[in-house]
Amino acid sequence: MTQQVKRAFKYRIYPSDEQAAELSRTFGCVRLVYNRALEERTRAWYGEQRRISYVQSSAALTQWKKSEELAFLAEVSSVPLQQALRHLQSAFAGFFARRAKYPRFKSRKKTRASAEYTRSAFTWHDGKLTLAKMAGPLDIRWSRPLPEGAEPTTVTVSRDSAGRWFVSLLCEDSIPSPPAANAAVAIDAGISSLVTLSTGEKIANPRHERRDRARLARAQRELSRKVKGSVNREKARHRVAKVHARIADRRRDFLHKLSTRLVRENQTVVIEDLTVRNLLKNGRLARAISDASWTELRSMLEYKCAWYGRELVVIDRWFPSSKLCGACGTVREKLPLNVREWTCDHCGTVHDRDTNAAHNILAAGLAASACGDGVRPQRESSRTGRSSAKQEPQRATAGIPRL
Repeated sequence: MTQQVKRAFKYRIYPSDEQAAELSRTFGCVRLVYNRALEERTRAWYGEQRRISYVQSSAALTQWKKSEELAFLAEVSSVPLQQALRHLQSAFAGFFARRAKYPRFKSRKKTRASAEYTRSAFTWHDGKLTLAKMAGPLDIRWSRPLPEGAEPTTVTVSRDSAGRWFVSLLCEDSIPSPPAANAAVAIDAGISSLVTLSTGEKIANPRHERRDRARLARAQRELSRKVKGSVNREKARHRVAKVHARIADRRRDFLHKLSTRLVRENQTVVIEDLTVRNLLKNGRLARAISDASWTELRSMLEYKCAWYGRELVVIDRWFPSSKLCGACGTVREKLPLNVREWTCDHCGTVHDRDTNAAHNILAAGLAASACGDGVRPQRESSRTGRSSAKQEPQRATAGIPRL
Protein backbone atom coordinates (compact mmCIF):
# COMPACT_ATOMS: atom_id res chain seq x y z
CA MET A 1 0.00 0.00 0.00
CA THR A 2 1.34 3.40 -0.93
CA GLN A 3 0.34 6.95 -0.07
CA GLN A 4 0.60 9.98 -2.34
CA VAL A 5 2.12 12.99 -0.58
CA LYS A 6 3.73 16.25 -1.56
CA ARG A 7 7.37 16.06 -0.60
CA ALA A 8 10.18 18.59 -0.86
CA PHE A 9 13.65 17.47 -1.92
CA LYS A 10 16.41 19.89 -1.01
CA TYR A 11 19.76 20.02 -2.81
CA ARG A 12 22.89 22.13 -2.74
CA ILE A 13 23.44 24.26 -5.84
CA TYR A 14 26.41 26.20 -7.18
CA PRO A 15 25.11 29.03 -9.37
CA SER A 16 27.38 30.85 -11.79
CA ASP A 17 28.22 34.50 -11.18
CA GLU A 18 25.45 35.63 -13.53
CA GLN A 19 22.92 33.31 -11.93
CA ALA A 20 23.93 34.38 -8.43
CA ALA A 21 23.55 38.04 -9.40
CA GLU A 22 20.10 37.38 -10.88
CA LEU A 23 18.99 35.45 -7.80
CA SER A 24 20.32 38.16 -5.48
CA ARG A 25 18.33 40.79 -7.39
CA THR A 26 15.25 38.59 -7.14
CA PHE A 27 15.72 38.16 -3.39
CA GLY A 28 15.96 41.91 -2.96
CA CYS A 29 12.83 42.56 -5.05
CA VAL A 30 10.90 39.88 -3.15
CA ARG A 31 11.83 41.52 0.14
CA LEU A 32 10.90 44.99 -1.13
CA VAL A 33 7.49 43.87 -2.47
CA TYR A 34 6.68 42.02 0.75
CA ASN A 35 7.65 44.96 2.96
CA ARG A 36 5.85 47.56 0.87
CA ALA A 37 2.68 45.49 0.72
CA LEU A 38 2.87 44.94 4.48
CA GLU A 39 3.35 48.67 5.01
CA GLU A 40 0.28 49.47 2.87
CA ARG A 41 -1.82 46.91 4.70
CA THR A 42 -0.70 48.19 8.10
CA ARG A 43 -1.46 51.78 7.17
CA ALA A 44 -4.91 50.87 5.84
CA TRP A 45 -5.79 48.79 8.90
CA TYR A 46 -4.60 51.13 11.65
CA GLY A 47 -5.49 54.33 9.81
CA GLU A 48 -8.81 53.45 8.18
CA GLN A 49 -9.78 50.08 9.72
CA ARG A 50 -9.75 48.71 6.17
CA ARG A 51 -8.41 45.36 5.01
CA ILE A 52 -6.49 45.01 1.76
CA SER A 53 -6.93 41.75 -0.14
CA TYR A 54 -4.40 39.84 -2.22
CA VAL A 55 -6.11 41.03 -5.41
CA GLN A 56 -5.67 44.66 -4.36
CA SER A 57 -2.01 44.06 -3.46
CA SER A 58 -1.43 42.40 -6.82
CA ALA A 59 -2.96 45.38 -8.63
CA ALA A 60 -0.73 47.70 -6.58
CA LEU A 61 2.31 45.66 -7.63
CA THR A 62 1.42 46.27 -11.29
CA GLN A 63 1.34 50.01 -10.62
CA TRP A 64 4.66 49.90 -8.78
CA LYS A 65 6.32 48.33 -11.82
CA LYS A 66 5.03 51.21 -13.99
CA SER A 67 6.45 53.88 -11.68
CA GLU A 68 9.87 55.36 -12.32
CA GLU A 69 11.03 54.66 -8.78
CA LEU A 70 10.28 50.92 -8.85
CA ALA A 71 10.64 50.16 -12.54
CA PHE A 72 13.46 47.71 -11.74
CA LEU A 73 10.85 45.27 -10.37
CA ALA A 74 9.99 44.41 -13.97
CA GLU A 75 13.55 43.20 -14.58
CA VAL A 76 13.11 40.05 -12.49
CA SER A 77 10.60 37.23 -12.84
CA SER A 78 7.12 38.28 -11.76
CA VAL A 79 6.26 34.90 -10.23
CA PRO A 80 8.43 35.19 -7.06
CA LEU A 81 6.96 38.67 -6.48
CA GLN A 82 3.42 37.32 -6.73
CA GLN A 83 4.35 34.45 -4.43
CA ALA A 84 5.62 36.96 -1.86
CA LEU A 85 2.17 38.58 -1.86
CA ARG A 86 0.55 35.17 -1.42
CA HIS A 87 2.80 34.44 1.54
CA LEU A 88 1.83 37.78 3.07
CA GLN A 89 -1.84 36.92 2.56
CA SER A 90 -1.28 33.61 4.37
CA ALA A 91 0.49 35.43 7.19
CA PHE A 92 -2.47 37.78 7.67
CA ALA A 93 -4.92 34.87 7.50
CA GLY A 94 -3.02 33.22 10.34
CA PHE A 95 -2.98 36.46 12.30
CA PHE A 96 -6.71 37.14 11.99
CA ALA A 97 -7.42 33.50 12.89
CA ARG A 98 -5.25 34.01 16.00
CA ARG A 99 -2.83 31.27 14.97
CA ALA A 100 0.15 33.59 14.58
CA LYS A 101 1.49 37.00 15.48
CA TYR A 102 1.24 40.08 13.30
CA PRO A 103 3.47 39.76 10.19
CA ARG A 104 6.91 41.32 10.49
CA PHE A 105 9.00 43.16 7.95
CA LYS A 106 11.78 41.27 6.20
CA SER A 107 15.21 42.59 7.15
CA ARG A 108 17.95 43.36 4.67
CA LYS A 109 20.27 41.54 7.07
CA LYS A 110 17.98 38.51 7.22
CA THR A 111 19.88 35.30 7.76
CA ARG A 112 18.02 33.49 4.97
CA ALA A 113 16.80 34.86 1.64
CA SER A 114 14.54 32.91 -0.70
CA ALA A 115 12.38 33.12 -3.80
CA GLU A 116 9.62 30.75 -4.86
CA TYR A 117 8.94 29.80 -8.49
CA THR A 118 5.79 28.05 -9.66
CA ARG A 119 5.48 25.87 -12.78
CA SER A 120 5.19 28.79 -15.18
CA ALA A 121 8.52 30.28 -14.08
CA PHE A 122 10.92 27.36 -14.59
CA THR A 123 11.69 24.65 -17.11
CA TRP A 124 12.32 21.04 -16.12
CA HIS A 125 13.74 18.82 -18.84
CA ASP A 126 15.87 15.67 -18.59
CA GLY A 127 16.72 16.36 -14.97
CA LYS A 128 17.87 19.92 -15.65
CA LEU A 129 16.28 22.94 -13.98
CA THR A 130 16.28 26.34 -15.65
CA LEU A 131 14.68 29.30 -13.89
CA ALA A 132 13.01 32.27 -15.55
CA LYS A 133 15.39 35.06 -16.68
CA MET A 134 18.29 32.58 -16.82
CA ALA A 135 20.03 31.29 -19.93
CA GLY A 136 21.27 27.97 -18.56
CA PRO A 137 20.31 25.33 -16.00
CA LEU A 138 21.40 25.39 -12.37
CA ASP A 139 24.34 23.28 -11.23
CA ILE A 140 22.57 20.94 -8.79
CA ARG A 141 24.44 18.37 -6.70
CA TRP A 142 22.09 15.40 -6.67
CA SER A 143 22.76 13.96 -3.22
CA ARG A 144 19.76 11.66 -3.70
CA PRO A 145 17.57 10.93 -6.74
CA LEU A 146 14.11 12.31 -7.23
CA PRO A 147 11.24 9.77 -7.30
CA GLU A 148 11.01 8.05 -10.67
CA GLY A 149 8.88 10.06 -13.04
CA ALA A 150 8.42 12.92 -10.60
CA GLU A 151 8.34 16.49 -11.85
CA PRO A 152 8.58 19.49 -9.53
CA THR A 153 5.51 21.68 -9.18
CA THR A 154 7.19 24.39 -7.09
CA VAL A 155 10.84 25.39 -6.83
CA THR A 156 12.26 27.42 -3.96
CA VAL A 157 15.79 28.82 -4.22
CA SER A 158 17.40 30.01 -1.00
CA ARG A 159 20.68 31.28 0.38
CA ASP A 160 21.49 30.81 4.06
CA SER A 161 23.53 33.04 6.35
CA ALA A 162 26.68 31.03 5.59
CA GLY A 163 26.38 31.91 1.90
CA ARG A 164 25.34 28.42 0.78
CA TRP A 165 22.81 28.09 -2.03
CA PHE A 166 20.00 25.53 -2.01
CA VAL A 167 17.08 24.55 -4.21
CA SER A 168 13.99 22.77 -2.88
CA LEU A 169 11.86 20.82 -5.36
CA LEU A 170 8.27 20.07 -4.35
CA CYS A 171 7.10 16.85 -6.00
CA GLU A 172 4.38 14.24 -5.75
CA ASP A 173 5.83 11.13 -4.16
CA SER A 174 4.48 7.65 -3.45
CA ILE A 175 5.53 6.52 0.00
CA PRO A 176 5.13 2.77 0.62
CA SER A 177 3.68 1.94 4.02
CA PRO A 178 6.12 -0.06 6.15
CA PRO A 179 5.06 -3.37 7.67
CA ALA A 180 2.53 -2.99 10.47
CA ALA A 181 4.09 -2.88 13.91
CA ASN A 182 2.30 -3.86 17.11
CA ALA A 183 4.70 -1.98 19.36
CA ALA A 184 3.95 1.34 21.05
CA VAL A 185 6.49 3.70 22.53
CA ALA A 186 6.35 6.83 24.65
CA ILE A 187 8.96 9.56 24.65
CA ASP A 188 10.00 11.65 27.63
CA ALA A 189 12.11 14.58 26.45
CA GLY A 190 15.04 15.67 28.57
CA ILE A 191 18.40 17.37 28.58
CA SER A 192 20.90 14.93 30.08
CA SER A 193 19.26 12.26 27.92
CA LEU A 194 17.68 13.71 24.81
CA VAL A 195 14.78 11.27 25.06
CA THR A 196 13.94 8.40 27.38
CA LEU A 197 11.78 5.69 25.84
CA SER A 198 9.16 3.66 27.65
CA THR A 199 11.24 0.59 26.78
CA GLY A 200 13.81 1.85 29.27
CA GLU A 201 16.28 2.97 26.60
CA LYS A 202 17.90 6.35 27.10
CA ILE A 203 19.23 8.13 24.04
CA ALA A 204 22.11 10.39 24.92
CA ASN A 205 21.94 14.07 24.06
CA PRO A 206 24.62 14.78 21.42
CA ARG A 207 24.84 18.42 22.61
CA HIS A 208 25.92 19.65 19.20
CA GLU A 209 26.09 23.29 20.28
CA ARG A 210 28.22 22.51 23.32
CA ARG A 211 30.68 20.47 21.24
CA ASP A 212 31.31 23.49 19.00
CA ARG A 213 30.92 26.13 21.70
CA ALA A 214 34.63 26.98 21.88
CA ARG A 215 34.84 27.38 18.10
CA LEU A 216 31.68 29.50 18.10
CA ALA A 217 32.90 31.70 20.94
CA ARG A 218 36.21 32.32 19.19
CA ALA A 219 34.45 33.29 15.96
CA GLN A 220 32.09 35.61 17.83
CA ARG A 221 34.97 37.31 19.65
CA GLU A 222 36.65 37.99 16.34
CA LEU A 223 33.39 39.40 14.99
CA SER A 224 32.98 41.75 17.95
CA ARG A 225 36.41 43.31 17.30
CA LYS A 226 35.70 44.26 13.71
CA VAL A 227 34.56 47.72 12.71
CA LYS A 228 30.87 47.86 11.85
CA GLY A 229 30.28 48.14 8.12
CA SER A 230 33.76 46.96 7.18
CA VAL A 231 34.60 44.13 4.80
CA ASN A 232 36.47 42.30 7.56
CA ARG A 233 33.37 42.37 9.74
CA GLU A 234 31.36 40.76 6.97
CA LYS A 235 34.01 38.05 6.63
CA ALA A 236 33.92 37.45 10.39
CA ARG A 237 30.11 37.31 10.33
CA HIS A 238 30.36 34.71 7.59
CA ARG A 239 32.67 32.57 9.76
CA VAL A 240 30.20 32.73 12.66
CA ALA A 241 27.38 31.72 10.34
CA LYS A 242 29.37 28.72 9.10
CA VAL A 243 29.76 27.44 12.67
CA HIS A 244 26.05 27.86 13.31
CA ALA A 245 25.26 26.07 10.04
CA ARG A 246 27.52 23.16 11.00
CA ILE A 247 25.72 22.82 14.36
CA ALA A 248 22.26 23.01 12.78
CA ASP A 249 23.11 20.47 10.07
CA ARG A 250 24.44 17.90 12.54
CA ARG A 251 21.47 18.39 14.86
CA ARG A 252 18.96 18.00 12.02
CA ASP A 253 20.68 14.87 10.73
CA PHE A 254 20.58 13.26 14.19
CA LEU A 255 16.89 14.11 14.71
CA HIS A 256 15.95 12.76 11.29
CA LYS A 257 17.61 9.42 12.03
CA LEU A 258 16.03 9.21 15.49
CA SER A 259 12.51 10.13 14.36
CA THR A 260 12.62 7.74 11.39
CA ARG A 261 13.71 4.88 13.63
CA LEU A 262 10.93 5.53 16.16
CA VAL A 263 8.24 5.74 13.48
CA ARG A 264 9.37 2.64 11.60
CA GLU A 265 9.63 0.45 14.71
CA ASN A 266 6.35 1.45 16.40
CA GLN A 267 2.71 1.68 15.40
CA THR A 268 1.88 4.22 18.11
CA VAL A 269 4.14 7.02 19.33
CA VAL A 270 3.15 9.01 22.42
CA ILE A 271 4.67 12.38 23.31
CA GLU A 272 3.95 15.27 25.66
CA ASP A 273 2.57 18.62 24.56
CA LEU A 274 5.51 20.67 25.82
CA THR A 275 5.39 24.47 25.83
CA VAL A 276 8.97 25.02 24.76
CA ARG A 277 8.47 28.77 24.47
CA ASN A 278 7.70 29.01 28.18
CA LEU A 279 10.50 26.61 29.13
CA LEU A 280 12.99 28.85 27.34
CA LYS A 281 12.26 31.57 29.91
CA ASN A 282 14.40 29.59 32.35
CA GLY A 283 17.73 31.39 31.94
CA ARG A 284 19.77 28.48 33.26
CA LEU A 285 18.32 25.89 30.91
CA ALA A 286 17.40 27.95 27.84
CA ARG A 287 20.63 27.21 25.97
CA ALA A 288 20.42 23.46 26.62
CA ILE A 289 16.72 23.34 25.69
CA SER A 290 17.38 25.16 22.44
CA ASP A 291 20.21 22.77 21.64
CA ALA A 292 17.93 19.77 22.26
CA SER A 293 15.41 21.11 19.70
CA TRP A 294 12.35 19.27 21.03
CA THR A 295 10.02 21.25 18.76
CA GLU A 296 11.84 20.10 15.63
CA LEU A 297 11.72 16.49 16.82
CA ARG A 298 7.97 16.73 17.37
CA SER A 299 7.47 18.25 13.91
CA MET A 300 9.38 15.38 12.31
CA LEU A 301 7.36 12.80 14.22
CA GLU A 302 4.10 14.44 13.15
CA TYR A 303 4.66 14.36 9.41
CA LYS A 304 6.47 11.02 9.38
CA CYS A 305 3.64 9.34 11.30
CA ALA A 306 1.22 10.79 8.74
CA TRP A 307 3.40 9.50 5.89
CA TYR A 308 3.82 5.97 7.19
CA GLY A 309 0.35 5.43 8.62
CA ARG A 310 1.40 5.50 12.27
CA GLU A 311 -0.54 7.02 15.15
CA LEU A 312 0.90 9.96 17.07
CA VAL A 313 -0.78 10.63 20.42
CA VAL A 314 -0.05 13.91 22.22
CA ILE A 315 -1.05 14.02 25.88
CA ASP A 316 -1.90 17.15 27.80
CA ARG A 317 0.95 19.32 29.03
CA TRP A 318 -0.48 19.30 32.57
CA PHE A 319 -0.40 15.53 32.92
CA PRO A 320 1.92 14.86 35.92
CA SER A 321 4.06 12.24 34.21
CA SER A 322 7.15 12.75 36.36
CA LYS A 323 5.39 13.07 39.74
CA LEU A 324 2.97 10.19 39.20
CA CYS A 325 3.90 6.83 40.71
CA GLY A 326 3.58 4.25 37.98
CA ALA A 327 2.89 1.49 40.51
CA CYS A 328 0.10 2.87 42.72
CA GLY A 329 -1.01 6.09 41.03
CA THR A 330 -0.04 8.46 43.84
CA VAL A 331 0.99 11.94 42.71
CA ARG A 332 3.88 13.52 44.53
CA GLU A 333 3.40 17.18 45.46
CA LYS A 334 6.87 18.43 44.52
CA LEU A 335 9.69 16.96 42.47
CA PRO A 336 12.58 19.39 41.79
CA LEU A 337 14.52 19.00 38.55
CA ASN A 338 17.69 17.94 40.35
CA VAL A 339 15.94 14.83 41.76
CA ARG A 340 16.59 12.12 39.20
CA GLU A 341 15.49 9.18 41.37
CA TRP A 342 12.73 9.14 43.97
CA THR A 343 10.82 6.76 46.21
CA CYS A 344 7.04 6.70 46.42
CA ASP A 345 5.84 7.52 49.95
CA HIS A 346 2.74 5.38 49.48
CA CYS A 347 4.05 2.08 48.09
CA GLY A 348 7.82 2.44 48.49
CA THR A 349 8.62 1.88 44.81
CA VAL A 350 11.92 3.40 43.69
CA HIS A 351 11.58 5.27 40.38
CA ASP A 352 14.02 6.57 37.85
CA ARG A 353 12.49 9.95 37.08
CA ASP A 354 12.72 9.78 33.28
CA THR A 355 11.85 6.10 32.88
CA ASN A 356 8.84 6.42 35.17
CA ALA A 357 7.66 9.48 33.23
CA ALA A 358 7.95 7.59 29.94
CA HIS A 359 5.90 4.68 31.33
CA ASN A 360 3.19 7.06 32.55
CA ILE A 361 3.11 8.88 29.21
CA LEU A 362 2.66 5.58 27.38
CA ALA A 363 -0.19 4.49 29.69
CA ALA A 364 -1.94 7.83 29.29
CA GLY A 365 -1.45 7.79 25.53
CA LEU A 366 -2.84 4.28 25.13
CA ALA A 367 -5.85 5.24 27.25
CA ALA A 368 -6.43 8.28 25.06
CA SER A 369 -6.06 6.23 21.89
CA ALA A 370 -8.45 3.54 23.10
CA CYS A 371 -11.26 5.59 24.59
CA GLY A 372 -10.55 9.25 23.79
CA ASP A 373 -9.80 10.16 27.40
CA GLY A 374 -9.10 13.74 28.42
CA VAL A 375 -5.35 13.42 28.39
CA ARG A 376 -5.17 14.75 24.85
CA PRO A 377 -4.19 18.41 24.54
CA GLN A 378 -7.17 20.55 25.46
CA ARG A 379 -6.42 24.20 24.94
CA GLU A 380 -9.37 25.57 26.84
CA SER A 381 -12.14 24.36 29.12
CA SER A 382 -15.66 25.67 28.64
CA ARG A 383 -15.83 27.35 32.03
CA THR A 384 -12.49 27.97 33.64
CA GLY A 385 -10.33 28.43 30.54
CA ARG A 386 -7.88 25.84 31.89
CA SER A 387 -7.08 22.38 30.67
CA SER A 388 -9.48 19.79 32.08
CA ALA A 389 -6.54 17.50 32.88
CA LYS A 390 -5.19 20.13 35.22
CA GLN A 391 -8.47 20.27 37.15
CA GLU A 392 -8.59 16.53 37.87
CA PRO A 393 -7.87 15.41 41.44
CA GLN A 394 -4.52 13.82 42.12
CA ARG A 395 -5.79 10.24 42.23
CA ALA A 396 -7.96 10.63 39.11
CA THR A 397 -5.16 9.07 37.06
CA ALA A 398 -5.25 5.86 39.10
CA GLY A 399 -7.59 4.32 36.56
CA ILE A 400 -5.04 4.56 33.75
CA PRO A 401 -3.83 1.04 32.89
CA ARG A 402 -0.40 0.16 34.24
CA LEU A 403 2.26 -1.27 31.96
